[in-house]
Amino acid sequence: MTEPSPAERYAAARADRAHPQTRAFADAQRFTLDDFQIAGCHALEDGRSVLVAAPTGAGKTIVGEFAVHLAMQTPNQKAFYTTPIKALSNQKFRELQDVYGEDEVGLLTGDTNINGGARVLVMTTEVLRNMLYADSPALRGLRYVVMDEVHYLADRFRGAVWEEVIIHLPADVRLVSLSATVSNAEEFGDWLDTVRGDTEVIVSETRPVPLEQHVLVRGDLLPLFDDRAGVATAQVNQELMRIRGGQAFAANSAYFDGRRKGGGGRRPKPGFKRPGPPRRLERIDRPEVVHLLERSNLLPAIFFIFSRAGCEGAVQQVRRSGLRLTTAEERAEIRAVVASRTGALPDEDLAALGYWEWVENLERGVAAHHAGLLPAFKEVVEELFQRKLVKVVFATETLALGINMPARTVVLEKLEKFNGEARVAITSGEYTQLTGRAGRRGIDVEGHAVVQWTEGMDPQAVAALASRRTYPLNSSFRPTYNMAVNLIDQFGRARARQILESSFAQFQADRAVVGLARQVKDAEESLAGYAKAMTCEHGDFTEYSAIRRDLSDLEKLNRKDAGASRGTREQRQREIGGLRRRMQRHPCHRCPDREQHARWAERYWKLRRQTDKTRRQIENRTGTVARVFDRIIEVLTALDYVRLDGDEATLTEAGRRMRRIYGERDLLVAESLRTGIWKNLDAASLAALACCLVYEPRGNDGGADPRSLPRGAFRLALSETEDLWARLDDLEQDHRLPGSEPVATGLAAAMHMWARGALLDSVLVEADMAAGDFVRWAKQTIDLLDQLSLVAEGELARTARRALDAVRRGVVAYSSV
Repeated sequence: MTEPSPAERYAAARADRAHPQTRAFADAQRFTLDDFQIAGCHALEDGRSVLVAAPTGAGKTIVGEFAVHLAMQTPNQKAFYTTPIKALSNQKFRELQDVYGEDEVGLLTGDTNINGGARVLVMTTEVLRNMLYADSPALRGLRYVVMDEVHYLADRFRGAVWEEVIIHLPADVRLVSLSATVSNAEEFGDWLDTVRGDTEVIVSETRPVPLEQHVLVRGDLLPLFDDRAGVATAQVNQELMRIRGGQAFAANSAYFDGRRKGGGGRRPKPGFKRPGPPRRLERIDRPEVVHLLERSNLLPAIFFIFSRAGCEGAVQQVRRSGLRLTTAEERAEIRAVVASRTGALPDEDLAALGYWEWVENLERGVAAHHAGLLPAFKEVVEELFQRKLVKVVFATETLALGINMPARTVVLEKLEKFNGEARVAITSGEYTQLTGRAGRRGIDVEGHAVVQWTEGMDPQAVAALASRRTYPLNSSFRPTYNMAVNLIDQFGRARARQILESSFAQFQADRAVVGLARQVKDAEESLAGYAKAMTCEHGDFTEYSAIRRDLSDLEKLNRKDAGASRGTREQRQREIGGLRRRMQRHPCHRCPDREQHARWAERYWKLRRQTDKTRRQIENRTGTVARVFDRIIEVLTALDYVRLDGDEATLTEAGRRMRRIYGERDLLVAESLRTGIWKNLDAASLAALACCLVYEPRGNDGGADPRSLPRGAFRLALSETEDLWARLDDLEQDHRLPGSEPVATGLAAAMHMWARGALLDSVLVEADMAAGDFVRWAKQTIDLLDQLSLVAEGELARTARRALDAVRRGVVAYSSV
C-alpha cells in the first residue's frame, strides 16, 4: 500500500476536523475504518441519508452503528435498526446492548417485545411498517432508521414492505440503507434521492479479505485461476482445462466404440493408436474432504449443500467416519454453551428433537444449519462456530443471509440447486453471496472458496460465475388490500395513487419507458426516411404497399390453414380476389420503379410493426402500480370496505378494521371476521384454522386427509372459509388481479393437537416435518391470532387470545433474548 501524498494527508486531516463525530467514533473501534465506511459516516454527519453497497463481510454495518451513535449524542433522539429476519434482529440487539446498556436498547420482532420505549430499537422491517401505518407514539423523536440487508426488497413475498417503509418514513428521518453489492446501486440510489431527499451512494467492490478460488479434483485442491493477482485479469487454470478435455475424450471415445460395435462410423486409419483411458475423477467423500481441509489449515469451513436432508446426511457421514475435530477442553466448553442456551427447553421434548445425538455431533466439531432446525439449536451452532468450537457446518443457502458466521473456507459441492420446480444453476449473485462468507476479517490473510469437481463441469463457466458481479436489484413491490385502506385513510385516493407512483417498481418501469421512448423516437425518424424513399409520383405508395402486404398475409394464411372449412376458404378466396383487383387498379401498380419502391416499403412495414409493439410496451408500463391499486379499490368497493364519491374514497367500518390486518390473506381474514364464520370455534380450532391461512406447503402437500381434520365446529368453519376464498378469488379474477392460493390444511391437525397440549413428538409425527419448521409456522399462527385478538369483537377476540397462549408454549415459546 502506497503512502499518501502530502496533499492527500492534508485533505484527510481537513475532513477529520470537519467531522469530529466520525473521528471520535472511528477512534473507539478495534480496527481502522475503511475509506467507504468513513465516507458513509461523513455523509450522515453532514445530515444526508446514505446507501452503502458492499460485499458480505466488508463491514458496512459500521455505518449503521454510527447512525445509532449520532442519535445517542443528542437527548431525546431515537434510532431504529431494522433487519429482514428475527435471528438477525436478536443478534444486533445483543450487540447494541453491549455498547449502550440494557436500558437504552429494545427489541420488537412481532413475537418479542423488550423495552419498547428505548431510544434504540431493533426490529424486523414489518414491525416498523405497522408502526408507520398506526402512527405509533414510538415514532416521536425518530432521527435515524437503518435498513440492514435492504436488497431484500427484491424478495417477491416480503420485499414490498421495504418500499412501504422507505416511502412513508417522516421526511426529517435520515435513512441508512445497507446492501450487498448490486449492479444497479446507482439506480437504487437515484430513487432513494427522489423519495428521501439528499442521499449519498457509496459502492465498494473490495473484499476486506482477498478470496482464493479452488476446484477440488479427487484429493487435490487446484487453483481455479492461473494468475493469483486477481480474478479480473486471471486466466483459467490450464490443468483444469486438460482435465475437462480428458472427460470430453472419454465421452467421444465411448461414442466411437458404440458406433463401431453397431457397424457404423469410420474405421481408424492404419497405425492409429487409441490413447489410454482418462483418469477416473471419482469424488472423495465428505469426511475425506473435511480431513483434507484440516490438514491444509483451511478450517473452519462452511459446506453449502442445497437440501436439508443433504446437510443432515453429511453430518451423519462425518459421525460414522469417527472424525473428531475438537480437543477435550473444547468439548467441555461446547457442553457448557449448550447447557446454558437450551436449559429452558422442556425435558420431555429433548428426545423428539434428537438432542443427544445433536450434542454428540457438536462435540465432534460438526453441525448442520438449515431452516428445519429448532431456532435454539441454530443459535447454539452460530455461537459455537463464531467461537471456533464447531469447525465444520453443513448449511443450506439460508445461512448466506446476514448472520455473522464468517469462515476461513466455503465449499460448494454443486453449482445448482432445486428451486421448488426444477434444478437450476446458481446465479453469479448467489455465488458471490455464498462465497462472501469465506475470510474472517482480522483473523485470515485470505479466504478460500472451494468448488468440488463434478462430471461435465466447465472450468470456464465456473470462472465466469466467480468473476461476474451482476446482481441487479429489482423491485417486487405490489399494492395490497391492507396497504390500500391505510393509504386511503391517511392520504385519500388521489394522493395514495401519487405515493404508489413514487415506488421503486414504478421508478424502474419509468426508466425502462425512457429507453423505449428513445427507441420509438429513433424508429420514427427511420420511418420518415423510408416513407420518403418509397415516394412514387404515380400515387400513394404507402397505401399501395399496405394492400400488397394484406394480400401476402392472406395468401400465406390460406396456404397454412389447409384444414379450414370449404366456406371459410371460399370467403378467403373472394377477399384475395378483391385485394388483387384493388392492387392492379392502384396508380402505383403501373410505376416502372414499383419493385424498388416495394423494397423500401417492406423495410417500412417491418419497422412499423416493431414500433407499434414498443408503443404497446410503453402503455403497459406507464402507471402500472397505480392501475393495480385502482383494481384493488374496485374489489374493496364491491365488498363495501371502501365507498366512492367521484374521485374521493372513504373507508367503511369494515375498511377501518382491515387497516390492522396484515399478511397475504388480509382480505380473506377481514371477510371471515365480518361474516362471523369463525365465531363458534374454541381456542384449539381457531388456532388450527389460523394455521390454515398462514401455512404455505412445500410442493403438493398442502391438503390433509379430511378424516384427520378436527371434527365439529372446525370442519364447518373450514368449509365456509374455503367457499369464501373461492368467491373472493373469482372476484379478483374478474378485476384482473392474480388471486391467491387455496387454503392449506396440511398442518391443521398438528396445530390443533399442539394447542390442546399434546407432546411435541406426537405433534411432529402428525405434522411430518422438522421441529424448526413447525415452530416457524406456529409463530406465524401466533402472529395472526394476535391480530385477531386486537381486531375481532367480543368472544372471538378472547378466544384468539386463549388460542395464542395455547400455541405459545414449550419449544414455540423459547426465546434467546
